[in-house]
Amino acid sequence: MSAETLVSAGGIRIERVVTSGVFALDGGTWEVENNIYLIGDDTDVVVVDAAHTAAPIIDAVGGRHVNAVLCTHGHNDHVTVAPELGHELHAPILLHPGDDVLWKQTHPDTTHWTLDGNQRIALAGTDIEVIHTPGHSPGSACLYLPEVGVLFSGDTLFSGGPGATGRSYSDFPTIIGSIRDRLFSLPEDTIVYTGHGGATTIGTESPHLADWIARGN
Repeated sequence: MSAETLVSAGGIRIERVVTSGVFALDGGTWEVENNIYLIGDDTDVVVVDAAHTAAPIIDAVGGRHVNAVLCTHGHNDHVTVAPELGHELHAPILLHPGDDVLWKQTHPDTTHWTLDGNQRIALAGTDIEVIHTPGHSPGSACLYLPEVGVLFSGDTLFSGGPGATGRSYSDFPTIIGSIRDRLFSLPEDTIVYTGHGGATTIGTESPHLADWIARGN
């Protein structure tokens, strides 16, 4: 699939590539489609997540300088080709250390740089703010561009509810706390680009928090 331009404003361009493959954890496997996002301009770009297949991601980069490969969390379907992208694009791979245990399940012999909560990553005249949102996994992180009004939520928040918490290293009360305290404090018109499926907004999801808690995981 070729890259789809989602946003082009204020010198920032956001593109999406979708790849397909297998998510594996706790002895189970599931066929999934993943969203990979490119944030940047005509010169510099960062890649958000590294799912399944490197070639379409590299094609979307189109020769631009890649400042970093940012992984929203360490589940294998989000980091499948991170080392390959890091090598081919001469870019550091960043992941929150809370997900080292997951990273090592997929890439035991490859190291990564650290993605910290409250870190700011300068790019194309703006900053990407890192928000640590544990729950789906210990090191899950969202990426926020306040000047553009966009949040990349990984698998923390989807259209219709929080990410799954029924597998190892996940916790439902923790993800609810992350969403309530760290994401629902953002402006309601913030567009949320998710790790799988379509986009939503903070204002669309926030009224349903009590329903999610009542429903559980």
